[in-house]
Amino acid sequence: MEGQQEIRQTLYQILGEEGCGIGCEDDADIMYDEDGWKLMLCGFMEPWKLGKTVDEARATLKELGSMRFGLF
Repeated sequence: MEGQQEIRQTLYQILGEEGCGIGCEDDADIMYDEDGWKLMLCGFMEPWKLGKTVDEARATLKELGSMRFGLF
């Protein structure tokens, strides 16, 4: 799906090669439905809502990464 690769690249820029970045590389499911972009990372119970657009999703990931919220 268009935009999925951009979101995935942003995610791995944030994760880097430490913490969850290595272990979750293949476990990050990025999907789009009627609610917008969502991320299922490392077996979390429910997907995280990222936003309606690719730009919103990338901004949400950057915000979560700056707080290290669940990403490390």
